[in-house]
Amino acid sequence: MGDDFYFRVYEVIAQIPYGKVTTYGAIARYLGISRSARLVGMACAAAAGKLDLPFHRVVNRNGELTGKHNFPTSDFMEQMLTAEGVKLINGCVDLKNFLWEPEIY
Repeated sequence: MGDDFYFRVYEVIAQIPYGKVTTYGAIARYLGISRSARLVGMACAAAAGKLDLPFHRVVNRNGELTGKHNFPTSDFMEQMLTAEGVKLINGCVDLKNFLWEPEIY
């Protein structure tokens, strides 16, 4: 997977609505590579601090803030999500109420 794949990941991340999150797996499924959540994570890590996109809105399938090591502080993701009204339960996003899935056309 090359730069084109990363660009496609970033296009999806740019669409995540304020106050919602999506998962690495949901992005992978949308892009037609359903078993490639880790590649989506690698794309996010590659752009950490370089692109003005809402990377804080991408979590793992359990709602865990696994990308937090790519931000200035370990609680940055949680602070950003909380400021948007996203509820966390025991450190995980309440996916039942805050999950956004990209639509496959």
